[in-house]
Amino acid sequence: MIKIALKMLLGDRGKYLGIITGIALASLIMIQQPGILISILGHTYSFISDINLPDIWVMDPKVQFIDDSKPLQDTQLYRVRGVQGVEWAMPLYKGSQRVRLDNGELVGSNLLGLDDATLIGGPAVMLEGRLADLRLPDSVIVDEAGAKGRLAKQPATPSGKAIPLKVGDVMELNDKRATVVGIARGTPTFQSQPIIYTTYSRAKNYALSERKMLSYILVKAKPNELPQAVARRINRQTGLAAYTAEEFKSKSLRYFIENTSILTNFGFVVLVGFIVGAAVTGQIFYNFTLDNLRYFGVYKAMGATDRMLRRMILLQALLVGFVGFGLGAGICGVFAAATQGSNDLTMNLNWQLLLGSGAAVLLIVVVAALFSIRKVLKLEPAVVFKG
Repeated sequence: MIKIALKMLLGDRGKYLGIITGIALASLIMIQQPGILISILGHTYSFISDINLPDIWVMDPKVQFIDDSKPLQDTQLYRVRGVQGVEWAMPLYKGSQRVRLDNGELVGSNLLGLDDATLIGGPAVMLEGRLADLRLPDSVIVDEAGAKGRLAKQPATPSGKAIPLKVGDVMELNDKRATVVGIARGTPTFQSQPIIYTTYSRAKNYALSERKMLSYILVKAKPNELPQAVARRINRQTGLAAYTAEEFKSKSLRYFIENTSILTNFGFVVLVGFIVGAAVTGQIFYNFTLDNLRYFGVYKAMGATDRMLRRMILLQALLVGFVGFGLGAGICGVFAAATQGSNDLTMNLNWQLLLGSGAAVLLIVVVAALFSIRKVLKLEPAVVFKG
């Protein structure tokens, strides 16, 4: 009976391909859209992930997410260093600064000021130059996306290509000279602005209009201390907010989820994909069953039990579901591989996403099969033979 069920399914190529196409498109939407959403949400705390040395982030109590830095007085750094369990604490400046390009255009960027002595908070991957070169006069490091994108030199002709920044090029920050000494690779931020690294003291010089310069204090807990316990101790003794890196990631992510409609928009698209996939698949599969109703009637007249007929229809439904889901997931996998490492649109795939979308496809094909089974079980063989 299994061979017969497969012959019935594969014999009607038009409906077979139609069902697979519907499931593949539904799978594609249900995997791609959440995958892109995961990637976008990951960018909300990518800056925290890239700086992996500190265990604890200390900040103003009113900070809501990573880009919402509220400057502190430099004296707060010494108060944090005096807390028990702190192995070291380093300053970090994070602010917005406009870069004047060679054509006079002003481009917004994120300026990061690292501790002059240790350079903690700097990029982990250097494509050109060295992190230590930041100690040279007027030196800055630019991220790869900014160097190739918004900070690239304008072409000589309107139809020409922009020229990426390279080591030795000179920029202008707040009417002050800045020499590029390195190109770094970092995870794109949520705002997708270029990232410029320099020392903490030089960042003060570039942003003289600001009275307070200390955005965050990066803290490393002693080996025998739990970061969570040290963070709570810092909070009690200084009145500042102190979070572990994971806590700060969760706080930033939660802010964007609660205060933007991004989750609702992507969720609506996924829901539409599920409904359309279910409607198309169910309709085509039900019509396929109606077209083969006479065969089911013959098998029923020959003594086929209801259980056997149910198995035949479920086998057909599960086969098209498996093939369609595999096709949709495969397309998403190719897209994810093609965009990996890109500074633009990317997609993250994980087993939880594939498992969830697979369960949704299983629900679609099982519901479609149940409607068909109901029709077959109510069938009277005599009606078929009369027709």
